[in-house]
Amino acid sequence: MLSVDEALAELTRGCEAVIPEEELRKKLAEGRPLRIKLGMDPTAPDIHLGHTVVLNKLKTFQELGHQVILLIGDFTASVGDPTGKNATRPPLSREKIVENARTYADQVFKILDREKTQIVYNSEWLGKLGADGMLKLASRQTVARMLERDDFKKRFEAGHSIAIHEFIYPLLQAWDSVELRADVEMGGTDQRFNLLMGRELQKEEGMEPQVVMMLPLLVGLDGVKKMSKSAGNYIGVHDAPNDMFGKIMSISDELMWNYYDLLSRASIAEIQGFKDGISNGTVNPRDVKVRLAKEIIARFHSAEDADRAEADFVARFSKNAIPDDVPEVSVSLDGQESLKIGVFLRQAGLVSSASDGIRMVKQKAVKCDGAVIQEPDFLVEKGVHVWQVGKRHFAKVTLA
Repeated sequence: MLSVDEALAELTRGCEAVIPEEELRKKLAEGRPLRIKLGMDPTAPDIHLGHTVVLNKLKTFQELGHQVILLIGDFTASVGDPTGKNATRPPLSREKIVENARTYADQVFKILDREKTQIVYNSEWLGKLGADGMLKLASRQTVARMLERDDFKKRFEAGHSIAIHEFIYPLLQAWDSVELRADVEMGGTDQRFNLLMGRELQKEEGMEPQVVMMLPLLVGLDGVKKMSKSAGNYIGVHDAPNDMFGKIMSISDELMWNYYDLLSRASIAEIQGFKDGISNGTVNPRDVKVRLAKEIIARFHSAEDADRAEADFVARFSKNAIPDDVPEVSVSLDGQESLKIGVFLRQAGLVSSASDGIRMVKQKAVKCDGAVIQEPDFLVEKGVHVWQVGKRHFAKVTLA
């Protein structure tokens, strides 16, 4: 049984911000199971490693005896979270939301304890608000207050459109906290405005406001944007072991430390040892990356799968086939969903022309993450992968 100070230290470890920390200490001192809320909008059928950063913290709350509430935002997904967007996000159809939500629960139970997790859907109460309820909720805040939010402010100043319903989203997320009587709400640093809005509405309803706990964002495979499904720079928890291994090995040595800090269960001392070894030349960065890849694969699949993925990777990239200084290239989809393989290879600078690219495919000389591309009409979708043409031409290409 941990003391309040010990529990507080364990729960806040790695957090970017806890608002306010003293209120969390007070809640912990009450000795009751706290209600810990995490909201997830089912905008795609699978969750990714970026989501697991906060899920790991929820697991810690569970281990300390608290009640974790996983809120599936089946209603808010139809509105579209504007967080971090420079344009209005298209709302999802009801059919797509239901399809995506169906897969979420099973995936999070790779981390959370099923018996200690309450799953709720916010359509249960938001769907009953009706026009009258929506108008009353909208009256809680002003346009000026909404424009204090950083992404709204930037879009407004840049002359980009902001749809009226986007102003409603923070209020809907906040009302979820009222309905659930949340003691703590967790989220990424990009959710600050929405999370704090929950505190405001709870106060107005005469409740003790929730504590806001924000965790750092995991950077995606492109090394620039946060990991997200919409950016195509993510590693899904349901990705095949070989795919996981290849994606993790494709990240830069610098980005690897962000992954170690937010995903690995290695101790701080171990991680520092890896850094020192790389710095003094006694440790190869690739070996440290292999350790990270195997740890993550073992967590979501098995240790045997991790070993097989490593062996497969070594077999495909034997004799140092991939140089350590692979150039990084960005290719734009320009509004398309995919690019023909020949066009893609030309734009990535790996071939001189689209027809040359198709010829190389027919010769089985084109590989993506070590896998041979054999179809001349292959369509390349958004994502980050290491591409090889012939024996010497390599590029880590971000297609977005």
